[in-house]
Parts: sequence; C-alpha cells; structure tokens
Amino acid sequence: MVYFMYTLSVQLSKKYGSIFTVHFGPKKVVVLAGYKTVKQALVNQAEDFGDRDITPVFYDFNQGHGILFANGDSWKEMRRFALTNLRDFGMGKKGSEEKILEEIPYLIEVLEKHKGMADRAKESVHLTGSASIQMYNMFPWLGLWINNLTRLKKNIADMKMEVTELVRGLKETLNPHMCRGFVDSFLVRKQTLEESGNMDSFYHDDNLVFSVGNLFAAGTDTTGTTLRWGLLLMVKYPHIQDQVQEEISRVIGSRQPLVEDRKNLPYTDAVIHETQRLANIVPMSIPHTTSRDVTFQGYFIKKGTSVIPLLTSVLQDDSEWETPHTFNPSHFLDEQGGFVKRDAFMAFSAGRRVCLGEGLARMELFLFFTSLLQRFHFSPPPGVTEDDLDLTPLLGFTLNPSPHQLCAVSRV
Repeated sequence: MVYFMYTLSVQLSKKYGSIFTVHFGPKKVVVLAGYKTVKQALVNQAEDFGDRDITPVFYDFNQGHGILFANGDSWKEMRRFALTNLRDFGMGKKGSEEKILEEIPYLIEVLEKHKGMADRAKESVHLTGSASIQMYNMFPWLGLWINNLTRLKKNIADMKMEVTELVRGLKETLNPHMCRGFVDSFLVRKQTLEESGNMDSFYHDDNLVFSVGNLFAAGTDTTGTTLRWGLLLMVKYPHIQDQVQEEISRVIGSRQPLVEDRKNLPYTDAVIHETQRLANIVPMSIPHTTSRDVTFQGYFIKKGTSVIPLLTSVLQDDSEWETPHTFNPSHFLDEQGGFVKRDAFMAFSAGRRVCLGEGLARMELFLFFTSLLQRFHFSPPPGVTEDDLDLTPLLGFTLNPSPHQLCAVSRV
C-alpha cells in the first residue's frame, strides 16, 4: 500500500508539479515533491513543517510518548535527551566503532553458517505499511476487523514487556555515578528530578519505554534493509562489486576495516551512498503536519494539515542527478575519483525531524558493508543470472528488497 501510494504520488507530481493535494479516505494530505520544494519546507521553514502527523495506528501504540511519534515539549525534550546521550556514548566516534566491530564477527558467522535472520521489529515495520493498516488509518472504526492490527498490538505489547524487564534489571543495579547507557542516563535524570520535587516531568516510564523502542526499531530495520539492498545490488552489478573489492584489497588488505579508512575508500563510500539513494527505503518519509497556518509557494495550508515530503522525488530528482533511476556510484565521485557530497542526498530526511541516529547509521553501514565485501564475494545462486534479479521492492512501511537468495563465497 505504501509502495502504491508513493508511486502514485510520484506520478501525480509529474502532472501537477511540486506541491499538490491528495485525499486518503476523508483525510486531506499535501504532498511536496522535488529537492528544492522539500528543502524549503523541511529546512528553510522547519518550524512550520516540523510537527509529526501521528496516524491512528501510531497513536494507538505510542500514545504521544517517545521520540518518533510525538510532538510538543515532550518530543523536544526526549529528542534532545536522546541526541545528547547518543553523542555522549560515542555515536559516530571511537566508542561506537568499537561496539560495531564486536558485532561484525557474529554477522560473518551467520553468513558462514547460512542461517536466516528474522525479528519482530522487521515484521512490525512490514505490517505497518500493509494495505489493511493504511485502511485503518483512514477509517479507524474498521480496527475490530483487521487481523494485522491484532498482530501489531501483540508485537508492541511484547516489545513493551521486554523493554520494561530490561529497565527493571538496570534499575536494580543502577549506579548514578557510572551510567552504562541510555536507560541509565534516563533513570538518573528521572531520579534527580523526583528528588528535587519535580514529579510532573517528561522523564516517566512511558517516555522511557517508547523512546527505547523507537531507537531500537528505527536503528535496526533501516540499517539492515540498506545492507540487504547493498548486497543485492552488488550481485546485480558484479563489475561494481569487483571495483569495491579491488579498492578494499588495495587500501586495507586483510586487516579489519576501520572508520578512518573511509577517506581512502572513495569508490566504496560512493557505492554505499548510491545504495541509499536508489534503495530509497523510506520513500514518503514519515508524514509531517503543519504546526501553524502557513503560506507556502503561494498556497495557504491550514495548521494541522498532513504533509508528505516525498523523499523519493528528492533522491531521484531529474534536475539533481545525472541518471536518477540507474545505480550509478559516479553520482558521488568527481572527475578524479574523489568522493563528493551531494545536497540532494536526503536519505536521512532533513530539518527538525532528521534522523537523530544518522552518525551511527553511517558508521554501521560503512563498517558492515566493507567487512562483508572484504570477506565474501556475492553471486546469484546456481541457475540464476544477474538479469533475473528483480529490484522491485517488497511492500511495507519501508521498502525492502523482494525475497531472494544470494551465495556468499569466502574470499579468504
């Protein structure tokens, strides 16, 4: 359903321009298309377009708490606190790198043993984008008859129970002078406020549970999905895989890739960015809403209007990318083969709602991707050619590669 909605929106933008209105059931939605228009809204008029449109299904599960699906002072405080703590605990720095490097051998082991990977967060993201859940968002009274909603509710209840148990265990061993992570920092802040007599702060159990859940779900599904796209594209375009592996072998050799290697691996870095651009895993962003009445490009938009910044129209804008619908790492390379940043690269969105884990995600993608390409050569299974590999995405809240099998042959 999400895939259909974003495909329809792209088609409509070609006919009606960079700003137009659609109706999803009784709900009026303004769609913004193209790099210049989306940037103007999310960056130049960030206050006007910075609120989150909280659909019925997300209100059911978050009740306005947490980070992703919240607004107002609670959202501001939770986002600020999360961003500060992620940075304090080394997001995008050496501390995070060490943790990621610890995980890489386990991922390699999974591939070597050919064991599948599946989790509840992935299923929930898929269900959220299903047609039945989108119908529920349009017509909430249908909820009693939607099986996917029941499955989602169970997943969310299980998540809450697991996070609550995690918090309980950490609370029992809490040392205010030695915080071990985000939960400890939150508990210490909560305790300090309560001791000072502030019993009505935003640091309560619901915000803690849903913030942890938001960070986990957003931080695992998106990175995992991008890596799956990356491996599929390497198999689809083996000559690009060969160039990545030649660069890795020449620059790094057999030692473990490190973040500091990125500057010496421009082609590999370009391939990762191009994967994010073409994979376009959150094509419609997460819907925004106007925080006040606003006049935008000559149109009057009322406060509370749902707004979709069509990220796919930015990442595949004909006026910004030389070959927008083709996998082309040269989009991020200059004539000398050096890496170049592109302003229209909005894979993490932009403005007030830009992904707060962007630094961590970039680090994870680089380290996991280079480590896998260093260790394995990926190819289609016997009897399948590169031309047989279908790049049509799997429907869901995010765009995943359709189910496929790849062969990982050790290069060591």
